[in-house]
Amino acid sequence: MEKSERLLSLDVFRGMTIAGMILVNNPGTWNAIYPLLQHAEWNGCTPTDLIFPFFLFIVGVAIPFALYKRIENSDDHKKIILQIARRSVILFLLGFLLHSFPFGLFGTDFSLSTVRIPGVLQRIAIVYFITGILFLKTNYKTLINVGIVLLIIYWLLMILIPVPGLGYSNLEPATNLSAWVDRTLLGKHIWSESKFWDPEGILSTIPALTTSIIGVLTGLWLRSDKDKITKTVWLFVTGCLCMAAGYIWSAWFPLNKNLWTSSYVLYTGGLALLFLGICYWFIDVRNSKWWIKPFRVYGMNAIAVYFLSELSSIILYLVKVPSNAERISLNTYLFNNFFLKFFDPINASLIWAIIYVFVWLGFMWILYSKKIFIKV
Repeated sequence: MEKSERLLSLDVFRGMTIAGMILVNNPGTWNAIYPLLQHAEWNGCTPTDLIFPFFLFIVGVAIPFALYKRIENSDDHKKIILQIARRSVILFLLGFLLHSFPFGLFGTDFSLSTVRIPGVLQRIAIVYFITGILFLKTNYKTLINVGIVLLIIYWLLMILIPVPGLGYSNLEPATNLSAWVDRTLLGKHIWSESKFWDPEGILSTIPALTTSIIGVLTGLWLRSDKDKITKTVWLFVTGCLCMAAGYIWSAWFPLNKNLWTSSYVLYTGGLALLFLGICYWFIDVRNSKWWIKPFRVYGMNAIAVYFLSELSSIILYLVKVPSNAERISLNTYLFNNFFLKFFDPINASLIWAIIYVFVWLGFMWILYSKKIFIKV
C-alpha cells in the first residue's frame, strides 16, 4: 500500500459503526427495544456496548494515516500539536453544545449549573488529543507500554482504593471510585439519568485511552511494508489474543462499559481488530467493493452525521404538537400515528430507528455526491 493511499476498509468500518450508533440511539420509544439494541444494565457486553469502543479504536487507527502525511510534508511538531488541539477543542464544544441545546428554547429550562460536561464527543476529543500527542512524541514500544500500564493502574485504583465515605473498594454503580470522582469533581454536571455517575466520566477515560492506543498500533501495522496477507493474519491473531485476555481478566474485573473496565478494553479492542480485519480482507485484499458505498457515505462524514442526527433527535422530542386535547412531542406523535398503528411496539420502535438511519444516509449521500466532506 502506498503511504498516501486512503484505507478504504477503515472508512467502511467507521461508517458501519456510525450507522450502528444512530440505530441504537434513536428507537421509536425507549420503552420497547430489542435486548441486542440495549446496553448491558451493568456488567456484561451486548452488541450495542461495542459501538463506542469501536469508534475510539477507529480514531486511533486513523491517527498514523492522518499525521504521517503532516510529518512527511515537513510540518513541525508544534504546528501539528496545535492542529490536534484545535480539533479536540471543536469536538469537545460540539458535545457540550448537544448537552446545552436548546438553551431555553421550546419552553425548556436551562442552567449552566447543571448542564452535563462529559459525553461521547467530549471523550473522543480528550482521547484523540492525548493519543495524538503520544503518537507524535513516542514510538510503538512506548505506546504498548503506556497502554498496558494505564489498564493496570486503572484496575488497581478501582479494586484497591477505598471509596471515601464508604471505606472499601467496590464496583457497584453508585458507590465505586469512578462514580465518587465524578460526583466530587463534576457535581451536578453528570449524566442526569444516573445522578450518581457518568458513563463518560473522568476516571474511566484513563482506560479509554488504551482503546485508542490499540487503534494507533493497528494503524502503524497497516502502514507498514508487510504484505496484505500477513497484515490480515496478524489482525485476526492479535484480535483473538486480546479478546481472550479480556475475557480471562473479566473474572476479576468484569466487562463493563459504564466503568470502561480494563477487561472491557481488551475484549472490545480484540473484537474491533477482528471486524477491521474482515473489512480489510474483503475490501483491500479481495477488492470486493460492490457493497461498501452506503457505509463509505456514512464513514466520510462520520462526526457530522452523528452530531446532526443527535441534534435532530433532540428537536423531535422538544417540539410539541397537539394531540387529543394534549400536547405531545413530535417524535411521539409521528411514532404513534405512523408506526405504532401498524406494528407491535417493539417492531415499530425498530422500524422507526431503521428509517431514521436511512433518512440520514440520504442526506449524507447528497453531500457525498457533491464531494462535501465536513471535517472538524
